[in-house]
Amino acid sequence: MMDWSPIILTFKLALITTLILFVISIPLAYWLSYTRSKFKPVIETIVSMPLVLPPTVLGFYLLLAFSPSNAFAAWVHDTLGLKLIFSFEGLVIASIIYSLPFMVHPIQAGLANLPQSLSEASFVLGKSKRETLLRILLPNIKPALLTGIVLSFAHTIGEFGVVLMIGGSIPDETRVASIAIYDEVESMNYDAANQYSLILFIITFIVLLTVYLINGGYLKRFWK
Repeated sequence: MMDWSPIILTFKLALITTLILFVISIPLAYWLSYTRSKFKPVIETIVSMPLVLPPTVLGFYLLLAFSPSNAFAAWVHDTLGLKLIFSFEGLVIASIIYSLPFMVHPIQAGLANLPQSLSEASFVLGKSKRETLLRILLPNIKPALLTGIVLSFAHTIGEFGVVLMIGGSIPDETRVASIAIYDEVESMNYDAANQYSLILFIITFIVLLTVYLINGGYLKRFWK
């Protein structure tokens, strides 16, 4: 019988990561879209690094940062009681860092493509920057928001190198589907590996297809 715990853990990780990324990426993308700070290129570079860095490189440095001998990890453990290495909480933090550009970039592009007159009109009417962002700008970039959410979710589902370095393969704790596939292949259990792979393939295909259908307006035309 197939063990569904890696699949369940994978979607739990992807859901939590995507929700947190959505909250932190909106203000970050807004700042990157409108700021004239000289530090903007530096921040954009840092955000984009996971796109080009090998996952094992990022995972290695996160492993060092999350190590109990590191001052930051020791402070987190003593203050919050959280163990960052070989734990689900560590996977969440690593996934947030690794998938950050997949949420920030679509939202930033959506905001940057909006006419500046929208913001100016809102400010003239006495709206604050926060009200303008939440009530004017974000409702006008729904496709970008949806793209960011889906890409972040799908990217988290497909993580391997980073989660292997940070979490290892602890059942019901850090053994997500990609790690389970790797373990099954190493054990020459190709049937189980195929089951996990096929489930992830089908779900990822459906999710991405839905985004393209929605953003392309195909669903609206279909229901007319």
